[in-house]
Amino acid sequence: MPDRRVIVTRPEADARQLASDLARVGLQPTVLPLIAVGAASAQQPLIQAWQGMAQYLAAMFVSANAVDHFFSRQPDSAPIFNSQSTLHTRAWATGPGTVKALLRHGAEAGWVDAPSPAAGRFDSDALWEIVRSRVRSGDRVLIVRGADETDDAQAPQGRGVGRDWLSEQLTRSGAEVDFVVAYQRCAPTWSAQQLALARQAASDGAVWLFSSAQALANLQRLLPGQDWSGARAVATHPRIAAAVRNAGFGVVCESRPVLAEMVASIESIG
Repeated sequence: MPDRRVIVTRPEADARQLASDLARVGLQPTVLPLIAVGAASAQQPLIQAWQGMAQYLAAMFVSANAVDHFFSRQPDSAPIFNSQSTLHTRAWATGPGTVKALLRHGAEAGWVDAPSPAAGRFDSDALWEIVRSRVRSGDRVLIVRGADETDDAQAPQGRGVGRDWLSEQLTRSGAEVDFVVAYQRCAPTWSAQQLALARQAASDGAVWLFSSAQALANLQRLLPGQDWSGARAVATHPRIAAAVRNAGFGVVCESRPVLAEMVASIESIG
């Protein structure tokens, strides 16, 4: 029988939700969060972004965490991203999790631009295919992002392949791009038990599930010098998969970040 153990590496809240979904289909998930998420160190830029929202064609959210932390600073209950709003600003998202977060905060599906749940991929490239025809020279777009421990939160971009690529496309189309940091990402503090579980999972047949290259980088910092040649992984984007292979994982499978496809990929190598 295939090994059905899965190491879920998303931030704590996301990881526990995904672990619950995986358990319902018969897998055996273990939550080992590799990214800790907290509020941005500077809150005034978020307030200013809300105050200036009317100037933007769209606000692009890089993740559900970006949505939740951005809306935590909403100055009042005035509607936005829906038919009741006096603003014409639209919301952009790259994946279904981010869309769900927007809907939770009162957005309407008709005001959210994102790849279809049936799309072949969920990334900035897919989003750009949807919105590029609407962007005109002089338009302004706000990108709501997270910051890593090593980022300067006031820097215009910081690190992030997808958001930087999208910013470049917008700039080439004549649009102006602003960034605001909504949340902070950092490496987690693991207990001795968690470290032992991770070392064991490097060679015991469990399948690591990665949806972030930063999670992998944090794992390498937590376990420096670890031999990953006997480890197996599923990655939810080609860029993440490439990073996992470069880290030395013995078996790496790519999957879209859709539950049924992640499960199929896990079972194919489990």
